[in-house]
Amino acid sequence: MVTISVLVLLGLGLLTAAILAAASRVFHVSEDPRVAAVLEALPGANCGGCGFAGCEGYAKAVVTDPSLPPNRCCAGGAATAAKVSELTGKAAAASEAMHSFRRCNKRQGNVGLRYTYQGIPSCAAVAALADGAEMCSYSCLGYGDCVSSCPFDALSIRDGLAVVDEAACTGCGKCAEVCPRHVLELVPSRARVAVTCATLDKLKAVTEVCGVGCIKCLRCVKACPAKAVQLENGRIQIDHEKCLAHGDSCGQACVASCARKALCSLRPVLLEPLAKAEEKTA
Repeated sequence: MVTISVLVLLGLGLLTAAILAAASRVFHVSEDPRVAAVLEALPGANCGGCGFAGCEGYAKAVVTDPSLPPNRCCAGGAATAAKVSELTGKAAAASEAMHSFRRCNKRQGNVGLRYTYQGIPSCAAVAALADGAEMCSYSCLGYGDCVSSCPFDALSIRDGLAVVDEAACTGCGKCAEVCPRHVLELVPSRARVAVTCATLDKLKAVTEVCGVGCIKCLRCVKACPAKAVQLENGRIQIDHEKCLAHGDSCGQACVASCARKALCSLRPVLLEPLAKAEEKTA
């Protein structure tokens, strides 16, 4: 009886294997060899900066989707975009190099503490506990969730603040995704100016907790001749495309107009264009 049962199970197993083998042949879909070639050309960081879960997902999509550009791999940069473009036959449009930027200057602003946090060393954890340990509810929490999320070791924590290594940062955006305070944002590597405050508060609510926080006085908005500075969703935002197109002739007027130093210059102001602009208006 036992022998019969074993033979029956063996027969069923062989039959199932035969059916699966036949099905695999019938329904087999051959993969485009370009997928493997593109995957080989990608850096293998699996950072997700392209919008896909990993390099393999992007490799398949960029080969099969005609609308997907070949320059979505921020980790590989221009060199990888050129290889993918060649393999897929797609034109590689120039892409703007980006890096992460921290919108918080709490040390200079002397932001104090509400209480001493002694829980799990995680930004997400402290942010959920009584709105954070610091007086500013929008400051960098400094527990390093961004550091652990970065595939390129481009972030570190110094004196309770996230510090970005621009040379190592690829602009994948992982750090910005995990920051519960939205303190980290992506800016063009060519950007001229940036905002160093992420608060949604204004006026007295800001001045009471931070010496350099943005109070939404809108002086920077009025000072910008390119209309590149705007108040959007409670925060001052820079339209870097407009800012870069206008160039240095404004002398970074938005930075100069902010008495609280909530905007900063990311590169030196060129004095020669300014002198020429002054001559024309004289």
